[in-house]
Amino acid sequence: MSEALRQRLRQRAALNALVRGFFAARDVLEVETPILSVAGNTEPNIDSFHADFSGHVDAGARRRWLRTSPEYPLKRLLAAGVGDCYELGRVFRNGEAGGRHNPEFTMLEWYRVGWDHHRLVEETAALVNAALALVGRSAQLQVMSYRDLFLQHVGVDPFTAGLDALRAPLQDIGINDQGLVRDDWLDLLMTHRIQPHFDDAIMTVVHDWPASQAALARIRPGEPPLAERFELYLGTVELANGYHELNDADEQRARFERDLQRRGERGDVLPALDEALLQALPSMPACAGVAVGIDRLLMAMARTPRIADVLAFDFAHA
Repeated sequence: MSEALRQRLRQRAALNALVRGFFAARDVLEVETPILSVAGNTEPNIDSFHADFSGHVDAGARRRWLRTSPEYPLKRLLAAGVGDCYELGRVFRNGEAGGRHNPEFTMLEWYRVGWDHHRLVEETAALVNAALALVGRSAQLQVMSYRDLFLQHVGVDPFTAGLDALRAPLQDIGINDQGLVRDDWLDLLMTHRIQPHFDDAIMTVVHDWPASQAALARIRPGEPPLAERFELYLGTVELANGYHELNDADEQRARFERDLQRRGERGDVLPALDEALLQALPSMPACAGVAVGIDRLLMAMARTPRIADVLAFDFAHA
């Protein structure tokens, strides 16, 4: 075993121990939920792996989906009254392999009952700084709105600018724009024109996203309506995605169905809706939740752009 690999394993073990100590001190319960589910993720830009069960038909649906996050079963536990909880475990996303992506990776996800996303930002930043302390570092927290971020970096208002204004800063990178919609252009501006300029010593938190990018977050009425969610970046690395959680089952079903419609238009696989989640949502207490990519956090701690550098074995060698 090389010393570099030994160091990777020790660093991950130290981070896992830190995470468990962090939440034990805050009386947040660690839980484990299923990796295989009868339902998949409908999000158009995330593809789920699936497996087929060969046992007795009385066991339920044969087609099972590997989770892309533990979000749905955690919310079912919240609806059942578990209280503040977290899970640290493996998740799977098909097609995502490269410098910063591995189809199998580790996610930390937790929920705080009675909190909103703004309060959760502070706890997420505290966890990240506790992790950085393992390598003798810290980061300053900078919080700004999605609108202010775009105005500062590319000089366009993401809520009012026309498509031509959104395309203009990207003209030099040769994008095939066939089938791209407004949210796609906003994402490209974020990844190609904004995110690369984030400072390595700063945790940048971006809140108040477009309502069209709410996913499972509440939408705050207004002009424009805003998704009550945040993303946290350490330098250029996106680490966390958090929501003030939606508990309106009808609204969530409508969002899932819009996702499936878009997937169908593109000829993508249509995973089954999580009916158990939809049934549980009305009983879920008001809460905020966040997911943190542990491998991404380890990458940021090691200051490496390669996810393979923080894994025992990456996808090519698994």
